[in-house]
Amino acid sequence: MATYKRFSFPHVYHYIFVLVSINIAKAQAQSLNHSLYSFGDSFVDPGNNNYLDTIAKANSPPYGQDFVNGTPTGRFTNGRQVTDFIALNLSALNYPRAYLDPNLSLEDLMSAVGFGSAGTGFDPLTPPILDVIPISTQLKYFIEYKRRLVAAIGEKNTEDKIGRALVYVTAGTNDFIVNYFSSASSRPDMYTIPEYQSFLLQLIRQFIQGLMDQGVRRIAFSGLPPLGCLPTSITLYSNDSANVDGPRDCVEYLNTVAQDFNLMLQNELMTMQNSLNGSKIAYIDFYGPVNDTIKNPQKYGFDQVNRGCCGSGTIEQGILCSLIPILCPDASKYVFWDATHFTEKAYYIIYEANRPIIDSVINFTEEAYSIFFKANRPITNDVSN
Repeated sequence: MATYKRFSFPHVYHYIFVLVSINIAKAQAQSLNHSLYSFGDSFVDPGNNNYLDTIAKANSPPYGQDFVNGTPTGRFTNGRQVTDFIALNLSALNYPRAYLDPNLSLEDLMSAVGFGSAGTGFDPLTPPILDVIPISTQLKYFIEYKRRLVAAIGEKNTEDKIGRALVYVTAGTNDFIVNYFSSASSRPDMYTIPEYQSFLLQLIRQFIQGLMDQGVRRIAFSGLPPLGCLPTSITLYSNDSANVDGPRDCVEYLNTVAQDFNLMLQNELMTMQNSLNGSKIAYIDFYGPVNDTIKNPQKYGFDQVNRGCCGSGTIEQGILCSLIPILCPDASKYVFWDATHFTEKAYYIIYEANRPIIDSVINFTEEAYSIFFKANRPITNDVSN
């Protein structure tokens, strides 16, 4: 007669209890690791727009052809973005995942999460143009995310994790290119360019304060790229637009707008930093590295700097890149992947140029932030280096 090994109910319950305890312990241990949260526009959108009714999507080929498994995740590039390289630097378990992805696991939530949405901006009139996620709603999603994390790992672990996390923010390009300088925009009737820049800075100030109210303590905030060198800007705003093979020089007045805004942003971030204890806000230079690749392409191995790899390279992006089956033979020779967004190689150059700044923010968190919360006393800014 055959014999069978039997489990008593107490043994089964004990086995389940042990498994649950191990998973909770793993989650709590992982909660102490570095996390990455990103907010902003298409330069950091990992695929949130996939779940919106908008034309601003990049979830079909040729996008993602050089990403993991050649998957078009919704990133507006052929491969990885700056935040993907930051995630590797932080030893995150995964590349940033879109917060709106319904398949997010607890592991994803505690590793790297992106709240960005292509086409958005700080100006509340910018996101409705393409029906995308406003910056203010991204902050609301982060608050919702925080509640989910508390339910999973507890309030104390959540507070510590968010406090140690790196927050990367980049937006503003659409506020100028899609909104202010558009012929349909009402903003020029309301603001001069300097006034509009000040208006955006006020909104940025509010957004940063909203992040810090949720426990964020280290922020890497990106400036604008050379707006006048984006292929779509050259096409729309330059006299060279009709000549695809011509000089297609950068639109200098747009670059001046970007430079002026970046200087104002740096001053604003510095003012905020000087008023903070136990926190670090760093300016990320987007303009400098991109400008250098355009002026000195051979230095980086680029052949093409004024049009994108997909389509004609002058206007196509998103669905137009997918509908027009024309692609350059080697994306690594191009600064731009489409008419607005950069190739993975260009993003890596931007990341490497700013890596010392990013590392300084990480080191600040490990030293100054931990001292601040353990001792429960203010920390002066001179410990940030």
